[in-house]
Amino acid sequence: MDEKRVIINEKKPTDLMTSDFDYYLPEELIAQHPAEKRDHSRLMVLDRAEGTIDHKHFYDIIDYINPEDVLVINDSKVIPARIYGHVEGREEALTELLLLRQGELDTWECLVKPGKRARIGMKQVFDDGALVGEVVDICEEGNRLIKFSYDKEKYENIYNVLHEIGLMPLPPYITERLEDKSRYQTVYARENGSAAAPTAGLHFTEEILQKLRDKGVAIAPVMLHVGLGTFRPVKADRLDEHIMHTEFFSVSKESADLINSRRAAGGRVICVGTTSCRTLESASDEQGIVHAMSADTGIFIYPGYKFKAVDALITNFHLPQSTLIMLVSALYDKEKIMEAYKVAVEEKYRFFSFGDAMFMK
Repeated sequence: MDEKRVIINEKKPTDLMTSDFDYYLPEELIAQHPAEKRDHSRLMVLDRAEGTIDHKHFYDIIDYINPEDVLVINDSKVIPARIYGHVEGREEALTELLLLRQGELDTWECLVKPGKRARIGMKQVFDDGALVGEVVDICEEGNRLIKFSYDKEKYENIYNVLHEIGLMPLPPYITERLEDKSRYQTVYARENGSAAAPTAGLHFTEEILQKLRDKGVAIAPVMLHVGLGTFRPVKADRLDEHIMHTEFFSVSKESADLINSRRAAGGRVICVGTTSCRTLESASDEQGIVHAMSADTGIFIYPGYKFKAVDALITNFHLPQSTLIMLVSALYDKEKIMEAYKVAVEEKYRFFSFGDAMFMK
């Protein structure tokens, strides 16, 4: 696999404005908790060829995926990345960290609250010293680079410490407490590193995945560590003025070969979530061939973009004016996506991370 880390960022001029992707959403439709059963969430099926909308449940997804297709999943695992502590020697000076991205071993880019007093050299103590972090640099966007230390005889790695003392970093629009941490994790999550869940995958159960395998569907894991940029609003008025955040992704040779062979044989490449979609579009060439690689991607997909490797998408309902609603609008038609969102509001679908799903076939 090519381990070279590069920035992949494709952006073309457009007259589209951020406000073009706004829509009305009643606050009560923002899901505050997951469905009782993962696969019992609702499913809106958009048939792009026929221009139709069907209303189903997620367990019906099996009927829409063909034996020759390949399902691409993001197996990144959310870490309990939100930790609370205090400045060393000043227990009254409370602090909050959100670990965003790992650099060198035990060194992370972090969002610090309050940030102004987090000067280089300042140390922060968490859980009575189970974890200590020292600010070693200030990043471009104001985040801090923090070097962590802990008892390496007690803990194998920093993830073991975080799983003991950390909290799941739920999006700011979720205000209710999550009782079961596993519900903000896909059933196939494998590699620690995300600061947010690839939420389209939350609807899948082991049973659905097995039924798809039994049907003949191939399942290809890729990995993209979801960063804080997922929650950041687009502040630029014009789309082509927005600076996209970068995230680390990886595609194995086995997954690349599987995706390419299925597509060459006439099957569809169906991505689970915008993260899997961005990964494949970053790892593919102009002929739509997916290559094994590990890299950083800042790809920004919006209407006018020509998809190279992705044929269909399973996704959730996204925030107004977000880069994610721009991506799904690129895969179909902006006006029809906005109309589908209007229908979703009328039909009282549940929105965002713990909400219902959409299949763009």
